[in-house]
Amino acid sequence: MKSLIIDKLYKRVEERGVVCLGLDTAVEYIPEHVLEGKSIEEAIFQYNKEIIDATLDVVSCYKVQIAYYEALGLAGLLAYKRTLEYLREKDAIIISDIKRGDIMATATQYAKGHFSGDFEADFITLSPYMGMDSIEPYMPYMESGNKGVFVLVRTSNPGAEDIENIDTKDGSKVYKVVGDKLTKMGENVKGECGYSAIGGVIGCTHVEEGKEIRERYKDMFFLIPGYGAQGGKAEDVALYLRDGNGGVVNSSRAILLAYKKENKPEEFAACARREAIRMRDEIRTAVNNL
Repeated sequence: MKSLIIDKLYKRVEERGVVCLGLDTAVEYIPEHVLEGKSIEEAIFQYNKEIIDATLDVVSCYKVQIAYYEALGLAGLLAYKRTLEYLREKDAIIISDIKRGDIMATATQYAKGHFSGDFEADFITLSPYMGMDSIEPYMPYMESGNKGVFVLVRTSNPGAEDIENIDTKDGSKVYKVVGDKLTKMGENVKGECGYSAIGGVIGCTHVEEGKEIRERYKDMFFLIPGYGAQGGKAEDVALYLRDGNGGVVNSSRAILLAYKKENKPEEFAACARREAIRMRDEIRTAVNNL
């Protein structure tokens, strides 16, 4: 069994904790002194760079949501490209949140576009609702050991009930059918840590299901949204982890905008670091109290 990118992420969680810092950077998040005299591209990159420098040793990875950059056109995409390049330069683990879900030739191009070139990331997010053939074009990159995916399984939004939680004819749930198929598909891309390079997006807001989901998908590494603003607590998150690993917990605005809570815009990066450490330690305590 060879070492995969999922092994690197597992080790980062061991070393630095479960926090996944979401660089969902809107222009309105950026303090005035950073914006002043700069282009949109330069201001976003400078803001991201200072956040990265301040948090690199206290978060396991960074999730960059492409929509925030696409919305700004070419200037935003240049900032996105530069942010990814800087993260790679720092040997940070990158999850590009792109949620692609097309099939065949189109999916092959998405894989090429986000696993190589200007927008290269270590992991990307995918939607499985056109079927497992929407995941297959990414497999060669995972089999090489260098890349991984996080596929939507049980998300944290209220609308998850509309499709994911529907009963199937055999008495299961749609999300369980998806999760089971992904588990089978991921058997050939398991790392030394025991987890597959095909991970799942599992929100922590369905607490009553937490233990069952973690038990059912022992080999699936989770990307866990829902903590903080969406109502997920540290003790909820702990249910989705295994011995404090097996997943990363995303936080975006709470970290990026921590300076507003402290009313210290000149210290936005230091405030982000303090919030990331607070979150990491809170979750560690919850895991230890299970």
